[in-house]
Amino acid sequence: MEVFERDTYFAKMKFFKLFGNAIRIFDEKKENLLLYVKQKAFKLKEDITIFADEQETKPVLKINARNILDFSAAYDVTDVASGAKLGVLRRKGMMSSFVMDAWEILDRNDAVIGKIQEDSWVLALIRRYLASIIPQKFQLTIGDQPVGIAKQTWNPFLPQMRVDFSADTGKKLDRRLGLAAVVLLQVIEGKQK
Repeated sequence: MEVFERDTYFAKMKFFKLFGNAIRIFDEKKENLLLYVKQKAFKLKEDITIFADEQETKPVLKINARNILDFSAAYDVTDVASGAKLGVLRRKGMMSSFVMDAWEILDRNDAVIGKIQEDSWVLALIRRYLASIIPQKFQLTIGDQPVGIAKQTWNPFLPQMRVDFSADTGKKLDRRLGLAAVVLLQVIEGKQK
């Protein structure tokens, strides 16, 4: 099965990496490695590459921040083979910093087409200020239609997420953009906790 035609994935951040971050994206059974994510360390602007292999020989997607420091950072997601911009993921600054993690999904022309946000502002506040061990759950929507869920598993030492796009029967969300969102949730929002 083609990697980006699946409905379910399991994303697991590497336990210890001295410089930068690494995420492995598996099938739902955690048996087959589908993608390997590498975030370069010591970069002023986020520069993340998603590879088809752990040896980093086949880059598939690039995620690049537009600006160095930006409260509402925007990240362009590009297909490496074609060079085509797939869309943009933009963090909702004030909301994500103080209340609950929230992002906008933009198309290749920078028009807002959807959103990503935590399941509940009450749980988000509890997670943020009282008990960060409560797993996060994110709802992805295109328009008003739910297209996916990314849910952390309970593991305080190793950020992991179960990802399910099966609600998106019409394939409204490009899985490449959806998986780039999951990577950013683990890398960017994971730093906030």
